[in-house]
Amino acid sequence: MPTVDDILEHIGEFHLFQKQTFFLLSLISFAFTPIYVGIVFLGFTPEHRCRSPGVAELSQRCGWSLAEELNYTVPGPGAADEAHLRQCTQYEVDWNRSDLGCVDPLASLAANRSQLPLRPCQHGWVYDAPGSSIVTEFNLVCANSWMLDLFQSTVNVGFFVGAVAIGYLADRFGRKFCLLVTILINAVSGVLMAVSPNYTWMLIFRLIQGLVSKAGWLIGYILITEFVGLDYRRTVGIFYQAAFTVGLLVLSGVAYALPYWRWLQLTVTLPNFCFLLYYWCIPESPRWLISQNKNGKAMGVIKHIAKKNGKSMPASLQSLSADAEAVGTLNPSFLDLVRTPQIRKHTLILMYNWFTSSVLYQGLIMHMGLASDNVYLDFFYSALVEFPAAIIIIFTIDRVGRRYPWAGSNIVAGVACLASVFIPDELQWLKITVACLGRMSITVAFEMVCLVSAELYPTFIRNLGVHVCSSLCDIGGILTPFLVYRLTAVWLQLPLVVFAVVGLIAGGLVLLLPETKGKALPETIDDVENMLRPRKYKEKMIYLQVKKSDTQRN
Repeated sequence: MPTVDDILEHIGEFHLFQKQTFFLLSLISFAFTPIYVGIVFLGFTPEHRCRSPGVAELSQRCGWSLAEELNYTVPGPGAADEAHLRQCTQYEVDWNRSDLGCVDPLASLAANRSQLPLRPCQHGWVYDAPGSSIVTEFNLVCANSWMLDLFQSTVNVGFFVGAVAIGYLADRFGRKFCLLVTILINAVSGVLMAVSPNYTWMLIFRLIQGLVSKAGWLIGYILITEFVGLDYRRTVGIFYQAAFTVGLLVLSGVAYALPYWRWLQLTVTLPNFCFLLYYWCIPESPRWLISQNKNGKAMGVIKHIAKKNGKSMPASLQSLSADAEAVGTLNPSFLDLVRTPQIRKHTLILMYNWFTSSVLYQGLIMHMGLASDNVYLDFFYSALVEFPAAIIIIFTIDRVGRRYPWAGSNIVAGVACLASVFIPDELQWLKITVACLGRMSITVAFEMVCLVSAELYPTFIRNLGVHVCSSLCDIGGILTPFLVYRLTAVWLQLPLVVFAVVGLIAGGLVLLLPETKGKALPETIDDVENMLRPRKYKEKMIYLQVKKSDTQRN
């Protein structure tokens, strides 16, 4: 009996129905952006200093400018290595004293201001920025700065748990049902986060968003790849991820127009309610219906696709069978991922590369938010370079192969991070250029690990292998905020040094993997274990044939 792929060859592998469905599902990828990297704008940390009512009154009485007020009253003015002093401490001085003058008021208390005692901020902080962020509203600075790390780590914990749990539910109860449920929960929790009365409730609703948003993104990815023909799966997968990049560009503009975090959160969340209309626009996956022995419903969906594409169903294709990969004869286990030498090597290298891609991708975005002079423009420019990344993959993956572009992109990302450390601030154009090169390279590596992972496992453990390895992506996301924000407190460029080392190691490890260009997907464990051997055998046979012919000529 024919499979879905056989039927799609006759009714259209990527015609009107698939194009419309691809556009609708790409909007989900587009809307996922604010949840994945929204921390850059929601958690923006402006320059800040201790609030002191006495200083404000003295400044008003003396008519100080802001620069004079900072110079006279804030510890450690100007020095980069004294940021903690000027942002988190204040002089232990009674600013309401009548003997304090308007010109260097502290001179009467100590000849050298460094001798004056300091204390932590007592009355909150003053933030030198328009608008608001979760940092400025909930004072997530100084001793509370770890709470910003926790905010982003929480959403990644949600990604990790939700992708596994809802992925299982999507296999059990259907793609469409789980997609609509995740959309509804994501939209409601996003709105509730925007109106959260305190940090704790905001954290809870962000966790809920994490639980369902990435799972919904993955279900959308699975749906579109199951609706198109075999020859189009890789292309739609790449462009589905490119829709995420479009979301990055739009997010920078919306964040610039709405510098208040609650309005920004509300604006990027409300469109999700429109996706509930997909109940009438997108059918269930026929491949999933077949896997559940619902062939009648699957045939109904296929006839709908044929009608939408303006094609007719041949009489010989009126019955269906499951795809070869859907018919499992073995029960996979986690031990199968490390039981044999080659699969064990693939698993460890892929796990590390998923982890690395997440750490560098999210880490570079977060670091840019801390080091940038204009976070909106730099975010926009760095997002633009993700489009060339998609083009590079499309034009190299079937010409050059997978391994060398993948390894090269990791190495270039690592070198770019290291080079950025040594570029002086005066060469701002060069700093931006190198940063964009690093961002483009890690984007290539991230998309490449998504595409290649499935090609390195045999059929019966392919889904398990990809899910286990990709889970390291979320673990990397959990650790990245602490890595970035804590290391920048030591030295602003220290995270880049760590990223460089991690990226260079990832590039070297990729070179240990076999090339999968032009090779059929492995079906058995033996196929994977022998992936490097057929070429050697072939070269040996050619050599023997040449020697034999030479002998005959003699």
